[in-house]
Amino acid sequence: MSDNVAENQIIEYKSIWKDEYLAWICGYANAKGGILYIGKEDDGSVCGLSNAKKLLEDLPNKIVAMLGIIADVNLHETSDGDYIEIVVKPFSVPVNYKGEYHYRSGSTKQALKGTALNEFLMKRLGVGWDSVTIPNVSVSDLRKEVIDFFRTKGLKSKRLDKSVADSSDEIILENLELIEDGNLKRAALMLFHPKPERFATGAYIKIGYFGRGEEVLYQDEIHGPLFEQVEGTMNLLFTKYTKALISYPGLTRIETPEYPEDGVREAILNAVCHKRYIDGTPIQIRIYDDRIVIWNTGRLPDDWTFETLFSEHASKPGNPGIANAFFRSGYVEAWGQGIAKIFRECEEAGLPQPTIEFLGSDVKTVFRKDIYNEEYLKTLSISNRQIKAMLFTKEHGKITNSNYQELCDVSKRTASRDIKELINMNLLISNGKSGAGAYYMIAHNGVIIGPDAL
Repeated sequence: MSDNVAENQIIEYKSIWKDEYLAWICGYANAKGGILYIGKEDDGSVCGLSNAKKLLEDLPNKIVAMLGIIADVNLHETSDGDYIEIVVKPFSVPVNYKGEYHYRSGSTKQALKGTALNEFLMKRLGVGWDSVTIPNVSVSDLRKEVIDFFRTKGLKSKRLDKSVADSSDEIILENLELIEDGNLKRAALMLFHPKPERFATGAYIKIGYFGRGEEVLYQDEIHGPLFEQVEGTMNLLFTKYTKALISYPGLTRIETPEYPEDGVREAILNAVCHKRYIDGTPIQIRIYDDRIVIWNTGRLPDDWTFETLFSEHASKPGNPGIANAFFRSGYVEAWGQGIAKIFRECEEAGLPQPTIEFLGSDVKTVFRKDIYNEEYLKTLSISNRQIKAMLFTKEHGKITNSNYQELCDVSKRTASRDIKELINMNLLISNGKSGAGAYYMIAHNGVIIGPDAL
């Protein structure tokens, strides 16, 4: 065996040269670059080439002729035999081999086709999906009342100059850079056209209420310009799909939403601004008894990690034209603060931290509500004393066996049995100790919420 680095995303070993390997070089050039070794086995050991010096002369010319790029081709002479090293740098322009565009992803080479190819070419040519112009659509085809809505919001947020707001619809769109050479960009059609789905399949939002068996109990679809979709979705979520907890401090009636409205709105705006509309899939919002799940197609920018997303970062919207219009209207910030706002709103509402996952080409955002209120607990198969104990734990951050006995006027044995049932139902969780140091805390679907978090 060799001490060479194993094959990975940027290293590939081939025992002999075949012209079809030009496709691998193409894949490296279109991705992050890489090194192709000719004359090595899969484990990196040298097997040698009988024609290494000839390849040293031929390969640079083949690469230029077939791919239109220059790569470093080096000859290495060893006691085990000669081998060739081809060093490929990433190229900012798209590179093709016989009319096909290849891309190195992980340890494999892919021939880009369909949506993936369109997206790749637009990115390499510096053209965003929402910045492409669409012919034969005029400003008069847009919904004027939505443009007027934008005017009002922009003036109120002080992000739209009054002289621009008082001008024509066309001037407003030009100010937003949504017109080029007299043609409207896709962003303008998504934001203001009455039927954006004519220009992007799946450009709408679906909401469904799901039972415990994943059965859809009822559902809605929100169509129209993106501004109307956001407003319509928020209205449905907080009037039809979720409840408000009612309290009466003194003589005043106070309604507290189950979820923080500003945090949920920010998540919906994120989905709208970052969605990969080219996939043709609507944004989907699933409502359950204890959570809201928002799905949209999208992915992190190429040079980002999860650490980038959850730390201070610059704003890199998937659809800059759409995001800019929402920013100018006062809906969103332009400094990459959306994620921080979502987390802050949930924290201030005393709710569990939301989760954000990237699953293939999908983004999944989950809000969990405070299910530890008397109304919800009564729907569970627990006793009145267990409900009382849960509310005590929520208020004080923890409960001991002694607390339970005193609160519910029961024996230690009964308290232990009741607490064990609550643990089995994933409503309480132990601190892991026994005896005098044992206590129990609220558990939100396995996420521990201790005294410091309540």
